[in-house]
Amino acid sequence: MTRIFIDSDACPVKDEVYRVAGRYNLHVYIVSNRMIVVPQSPLFERIVVDAGPDVADDWIAEHVLERDIVITSDIPLAARCIEKGAFVLEPKGRRLDHDAIGMALATRNLMTDLRSAGVITPGGSAFGKADRSRFLSELDTLVVKMRKLPPRAPARIFQ
Repeated sequence: MTRIFIDSDACPVKDEVYRVAGRYNLHVYIVSNRMIVVPQSPLFERIVVDAGPDVADDWIAEHVLERDIVITSDIPLAARCIEKGAFVLEPKGRRLDHDAIGMALATRNLMTDLRSAGVITPGGSAFGKADRSRFLSELDTLVVKMRKLPPRAPARIFQ
């Protein structure tokens, strides 16, 4: 069965994930390095990892399986999860897959190099209602597609 993992420290769409997970009876892991409020439900499991760089990412990457869904804006984590056959959605509703992750990694690395060289780079656009709506639509569509997929069919059909 498909599970959902949320890289939750700065995730603005947790409530949307809870709604979709409740509708389809999906287990959700909310992973962070601090205590956060999680609705009381046997479907929602809060995972608090030690503080430190990439500790939450490592936990997710170690536990995610093929056909799971990961919600993150962390591009290296997304790449690790895609490699394992998981589906990745960014909070703004963009789905990252084998075709998109290479460009996303290259852009991230370029921006990191520019910032390291002292270049002031533009930040991302603000998160808005349209992003929230797009995310909710994409997550729902992805879950519906996963439920129609035959049990043994590889996840790569949709990637």
